[in-house]
Amino acid sequence: MNYKEERPWGGFEILFEETGLKVKRILVKPGKRLSLQSHEHRAENWVVARGQALVTLGEEIVRLEKRQAVFIPEKTKHRMENPGKEELVFIEVQTGTYLGEDDITRYQDDFDRS
Repeated sequence: MNYKEERPWGGFEILFEETGLKVKRILVKPGKRLSLQSHEHRAENWVVARGQALVTLGEEIVRLEKRQAVFIPEKTKHRMENPGKEELVFIEVQTGTYLGEDDITRYQDDFDRS
C-alpha cells in the first residue's frame, strides 16, 4: 500500500487500511503544526515514535515524548504540533465508520486550508 502525501507541515504515509481501520505514519517538520480539527466519523490513537509533541485535545494541551500516546474521540477538537528542532514522527490509528480524508472540520489552519 504505502500511499504517501506531502503537506505544508510535513506529510503522511498510509501503512495499512481495511474497512473501519487505517494506520498512518505522519511526519511533522520542526516548528510546524496540523490544523485544529475534528472528525465526525472516526476516533484516532496517536503514538509518538520520534521527537516531541504538543497535542491539543479539546481544551487541554498535552506534551508527549517518544513512546507516549493519546486517544482522540470522535467529534473532539485536536491538533498535533512539533515544538522541537527535530522532525516529529507519530503513528496514527484511525477507527470508525468512515475514514476518508474529507471527514475533517477545520477550525484554525496555519496554511489557510478550509
